[in-house]
Amino acid sequence: MYDFTSIIPRRNTDSVKWDVKTNELPMWVADMDFKAAPEIIAAMKQKVEFGIFGYEEPHPNYFQAVADWYQQEHHASANPDWMLFCTGVVPAISSAVRRVSNVGDNVVVQAPVYNIFYHSIVNNGRHVLSSDLTYDPQSHQYSIDFADLEAKLADPLSTMMILCNPHNPVGKVWSKDELTKIVELCNQHSVTLLSDEIHGDLVFDQPDYTPLFSLPEELIQNAIICVSPSKTFNVAALHAATVIVPNEALRNNVNRGINNDELGEPNLLAIPGTIAAYTKGHQWLAELKQQIKKSHQTLVDYCAQSIPEISVVPSHATYLSWLDCSQITDNTDDLEAFIRKETGLFVSNGSEYGGNGHQFLRINIACPETMLADGLHRLEKGIHLYLQQEK
Repeated sequence: MYDFTSIIPRRNTDSVKWDVKTNELPMWVADMDFKAAPEIIAAMKQKVEFGIFGYEEPHPNYFQAVADWYQQEHHASANPDWMLFCTGVVPAISSAVRRVSNVGDNVVVQAPVYNIFYHSIVNNGRHVLSSDLTYDPQSHQYSIDFADLEAKLADPLSTMMILCNPHNPVGKVWSKDELTKIVELCNQHSVTLLSDEIHGDLVFDQPDYTPLFSLPEELIQNAIICVSPSKTFNVAALHAATVIVPNEALRNNVNRGINNDELGEPNLLAIPGTIAAYTKGHQWLAELKQQIKKSHQTLVDYCAQSIPEISVVPSHATYLSWLDCSQITDNTDDLEAFIRKETGLFVSNGSEYGGNGHQFLRINIACPETMLADGLHRLEKGIHLYLQQEK
């Protein structure tokens, strides 16, 4: 049994998440409040104790560890020859945008979606073109409008699409059929598809996650897939990601971008930490997913009983929950700021994710149960105070 109950003090540790006021409880950024698996810590300690910290690069055992992980965890085969090392998924996305599209091109996304996608597009002189996900306010489920998606991909200026699989922030796990249809549309319109699959390991129910690289090889010749242990094992500071590109010419192009942007040189702990995660982290992940599943149900039950004005969007992926606040406001910027000011609870406002996000809040539930309970009490207090002042 691993420890998912201890409160780890993180203030004054250079933590981005915990750089908050003393009375505040941060439940916003995708950073878990659990210690990394002891097997990872042991591997990193051994590396530090070696005592020489020169230039390094990953070797075949690194990429084989990635391949074996996906085979064992997801029954999906990834050829190690398709893999490139990169210092992170976000840098990889920005680098790929520069390599496979041109200034002024459209890059298609599906809002509401991870806000950093927008930065990677706009900061490189490209245009965001969103095929917004369709939201059913009765079932609180999102779906793809494939007719709209095809129209956006068919635009002559659309040269790239960034997919989130599973989808952050709505927690949607795309089915094999949906992924196949997306890939076929991208191929039909000569659009390079980049799939960010950083949350793929964190699916705690059915349907399971389907890695894009597990689709038939002939379908994915125009695809780039980014994976990383960072969200799975809470090791973002390792700066390690793997970019999987089945097509050799496209892979060489992406690799030139990684090299030009100096994104291929790992830090001291990236290689041993990642290898330990992918070779020894199976049981830790299994227990983590049970904890996340339990916490998600706690959130659902608490909102139903104590904050009925909020609807939790059904999800079985990631530890980031998407809260429909449309019965309260259509401007969660104000709501998020009010809750933080009145209760100290720091969650994410949904507007930064685009689409209909202005009606939502995002909350991170990857924390010990006592911390989650504190956060939910603060959320309840904040919502009720907000409603009172609105009367």
